[in-house]
Amino acid sequence: YGEYVFDWAWANAYEQHGLAYYPKALVAVPFTPVPGSRLLAVDADSRALLVHGLVQWCKQAELSSLHLLFGADEDIAACEDGGLMLRNTVQFHWTNQVPAPGSDAASATAEAAAEGPRGYADFDAFLASLSHDKRKKIRQERRKVAEAGVTFRSARGTDITPADWDFFYRCYARTYREHGNAPYLQRDFFQRMADTLPEAWLLFIAEREGRPIASSLIALSVDGTAAAPQAAYGRYWGALERVDCLHFEACYYQPLAWCIAHGVGRFEGGAQGEHKMARALMPVKTTSAHWLAHPAFADAVERFLEREGAGIENYMEHLDERSPFKAQP
Repeated sequence: YGEYVFDWAWANAYEQHGLAYYPKALVAVPFTPVPGSRLLAVDADSRALLVHGLVQWCKQAELSSLHLLFGADEDIAACEDGGLMLRNTVQFHWTNQVPAPGSDAASATAEAAAEGPRGYADFDAFLASLSHDKRKKIRQERRKVAEAGVTFRSARGTDITPADWDFFYRCYARTYREHGNAPYLQRDFFQRMADTLPEAWLLFIAEREGRPIASSLIALSVDGTAAAPQAAYGRYWGALERVDCLHFEACYYQPLAWCIAHGVGRFEGGAQGEHKMARALMPVKTTSAHWLAHPAFADAVERFLEREGAGIENYMEHLDERSPFKAQP
């Protein structure tokens, strides 16, 4: 739990053969499927030493395996050079990038990453870039929320009050309990994050008849300035009342409108979810690295990853054919 790269099948296979999969070594940020630095090193040589040291430590500790999740490109390269196996998964990201004439969604995403976004002027300009049916559906969904009497307010950093955090946590906890789980994170965690990194948090609160009924929490990158984050990340949401399409408004349309208004280049919607493509979040590959101590299982997993990787490529091609953007002349 909290890893977002699922290896339960590997663990079950170990158990079926009378082997212990746990404990395993994990290099990751818990509950955070956001790519970033996992090896704290100043250069490639240092990263290579870290990877070598990690593998040696796992052998000495007699751990079953080592897993580095959602690493930065340079981390993944160091792991591959160090003999670890690579595994791809798919996330869905939105880019604040006006499609250029003749470009497709995939090339627009790549251009945004390489050159920086040519941002949308406003939410209507973003809608204008979509195909007619996707544009119509988004407008219908937003209209349902508005006609239900729901309005939104947002707060960032120190403008998020303790009462706002308390309400958010009620929503967060309810989402987990509705699925039969206890919430992973305690209220104190969010308080410490608010105290330590206040400008890294953006909170949307939905209200009806003056009462808060739902909320969504967005994390903001600290790579850029506090005024202009480079990226936003959808993290948690919850609702105390059911309103048709409220989830889409709270988790996608409100954050996207905020990103456009504040010049944020990218919004990452989190792990999984093909439905996000209808909201113009496009498929992006993320990579993890894995080492298994048991030679036979390492060989079996390597063959599995080859098959899975081919399937991921086909899946990405299939998704690209379903682009929500209108064809560019």
